[in-house]
Amino acid sequence: MTQARRHPVKKWILWIIMMSIIAGSGVLVYGANYFYNLALNPTISKEAIFGSASGKHTDLDKEVASRWLEEDAGYEDVYMTSYDGLKLHAYEIENEKPSDTWVIEVHGYMGEGKDMARCSRVYHEDGYNLLIPDLRGHGKSEGEYVGMGWHDRLDMLGWIDYLIRRNPKVQIVLYGVSMGGATVMMTAGEPLPSNVKAIIEDCGYTTAWDEFSYNLETLFELPTYPLMPVANLVTKARAGYFLSEASAIKQVARSKTPILFIHGEEDTFVPFFMLDEVYDAANCPKEKLVVHGAAHAASAEMEPELYTQTIKNFLAKYLNE
Repeated sequence: MTQARRHPVKKWILWIIMMSIIAGSGVLVYGANYFYNLALNPTISKEAIFGSASGKHTDLDKEVASRWLEEDAGYEDVYMTSYDGLKLHAYEIENEKPSDTWVIEVHGYMGEGKDMARCSRVYHEDGYNLLIPDLRGHGKSEGEYVGMGWHDRLDMLGWIDYLIRRNPKVQIVLYGVSMGGATVMMTAGEPLPSNVKAIIEDCGYTTAWDEFSYNLETLFELPTYPLMPVANLVTKARAGYFLSEASAIKQVARSKTPILFIHGEEDTFVPFFMLDEVYDAANCPKEKLVVHGAAHAASAEMEPELYTQTIKNFLAKYLNE
């Protein structure tokens, strides 16, 4: 009789445990989907992420530079179809001086090609041709999610092929800032044609997982676990990639192309310590520039002459005159 009474009690305990697990799982899945929309859905406001700071590439004379791109640069809108069928857009600017050298410039998280106008003008004045893509889900390019550099690396291969098909003798430099920096590092690990001579990354992150984990803790004061593992699965289901596989560290370790790594010492959005992690992982010819006092994506504004001259000296070693 006593055992008969205890049996229903055990059932209730098991039922409560099971319901708690299901409810907890539901909360986690809801939270992971909320995280996905906040971080990777380009149609959702990113005010909660950026706040008063910015993860975008910014510059002090952005309005003047953008006006140069819009009114004086003589750009052409060009398009290509990505490996998965998206119509991707880029600004193409051929220099007045004939040149076989092109710089592919890659913007940051929730930015667009126009954000690169200041650097574009500097490269253009040095005689380079420019190709400035809007990453998938940004600007005039199609896409329903932010690629965090991982799927974007394959899009970069498409733009590289676009230039080579037009001119087999072309020399190509990849340059990216913030998520663009991560994108060119991730591209570096792919089998690149010899036309790609050099890569310049400015304040790119180590992995998408590391970047989001860091910002969960610093911006939202939330622990990485258990949200990140579930968000990882949600990202795979909705965007087709794992946050954990979007790794600049693994890709630069495979690179044979020379890389210049740049980072602002006061960067707290993509933390400064990530610079040494990607730099140390690279097995290719490499150089490093630390800009003291510079916040995220602000190195070019903080030390414009040092920034520009370092890039010029780096490229002079690898580009044919």
